[in-house]
Amino acid sequence: MIRLDKFLCDMAVGSRSEVKELIKKGQVKVNGERIKKPETKIFEDQDEIYVQDQLVEYSSFVYYLFHKPQGVVTATRDNHDKTVLDYFKEAKGKDLFPVGRLDKDTEGLLLITNDGKLAHALLSPKKQVEKTYYVETKDEVTKEMEHRLCQGVDIGEDKFTLPAKTKLLSKTSLHLTITEGKFHQVKRMLKAVGTEVTYLKRISMGSLTLDPKLEKGEYRMLTEKELEALKEDTARK
Repeated sequence: MIRLDKFLCDMAVGSRSEVKELIKKGQVKVNGERIKKPETKIFEDQDEIYVQDQLVEYSSFVYYLFHKPQGVVTATRDNHDKTVLDYFKEAKGKDLFPVGRLDKDTEGLLLITNDGKLAHALLSPKKQVEKTYYVETKDEVTKEMEHRLCQGVDIGEDKFTLPAKTKLLSKTSLHLTITEGKFHQVKRMLKAVGTEVTYLKRISMGSLTLDPKLEKGEYRMLTEKELEALKEDTARK
């Protein structure tokens, strides 16, 4: 059971004060009964809750596709910089967190959720879920560089990186697909083959691709089809 006002806040109906005002004005019904006490306890997964005659459906897990801009840190909180969760203050769901991380100067696709099980599976090295990046480089990317990236390179750890996939787009840009998530991995891989990354954007994670309609800093909920496909990505290994 949960307090009615907390439930409505968790479902992004409004702030705690806004929700309490709605309840006190008699604009909230529980199983057809008008409720005016914010502290009323409800069964969030059983009771029917209506706010201004609109059904508020319970959802324990939520999944958002976010277009991360540059200059934002991938964290739940930070004392100095804006975080990705600062964009989700009005979003439905509680205990949200980013799945994996993108560097502060990297932009692109980021999954935001509160489903720890799915997040763990997507990030598990055993699952080898592919992440594809659009990369721009300081120097020309040669065939030899591509070959080395596809074989795995030494980035200063105990083992070489796992083999990557490449698709050269121009002399200084490519798509790079990796299945790991080591710290600054893409930048370290390109440095290992003799160049520097000047721009980096993640465009896909498993079957999930960045929605071209999303501007930087915008997000939307995953469709059922996208969510099912992501779950299938983690079930293949």
